[in-house]
Amino acid sequence: MNLQHVRALTLDLDDTLWPVWPAIERAERALHAWLCTNAPATALRFDIVALRALRDAVGRQRPEWAHDLTALRRESLRLALDGSGDDPALADAAFEVFYAARNEVDLYPEVPAALRRLSAAYPLLALTNGNADLGRTGIAPWFRGGLSAREFGVGKPDPRIFIEACRRLGCAPAEVLHVGDDPALDVEGARAAGMQTAWLRRSVDGDALTRGCVADLAALAELLGC
Repeated sequence: MNLQHVRALTLDLDDTLWPVWPAIERAERALHAWLCTNAPATALRFDIVALRALRDAVGRQRPEWAHDLTALRRESLRLALDGSGDDPALADAAFEVFYAARNEVDLYPEVPAALRRLSAAYPLLALTNGNADLGRTGIAPWFRGGLSAREFGVGKPDPRIFIEACRRLGCAPAEVLHVGDDPALDVEGARAAGMQTAWLRRSVDGDALTRGCVADLAALAELLGC
């Protein structure tokens, strides 16, 4: 990393700023409870595991929606409702129940203080393949904005989404540091776009900083002198 040339940061969200599966599992429970009241036939036919399997099946059937997790989830709900004899028009309301709970994330302990430090020194842009909402998660004040695969039409590791993020930040790719937990989606994708990278690995030791890894956002803030 040539940190002297860094002018801005892009940050992944899920499993970088918060663990994603606790939020997804909480959202699935809230959704199923809502279905029990509002679409009981669907709730009886599809438990949480079956709803998840249906969502995965829709993903296999509709590869053109790979970048749009909202479309996949909403369509799977429509199919579940319709196939159970409930009103498929309830899919939008059901998805909103899921989505509200999905955005109730638990930030990793160091994240709020680290985002304050980083955002005071650099413009930050969220860059995600997921469908978390900056405002609903409570982290919007620290970011200049966000770019999602759903909005852009392709997701990481496609270099185009990284290049678009740099354009929005008004920086050349070499001037932007991308931070994320996934070595393929985040690290390889950003490097292919010409960006600098920090692989966030919460199990690494301090020596890993020299190998392009950081243990958490607090370590990144220290590395950047924030």
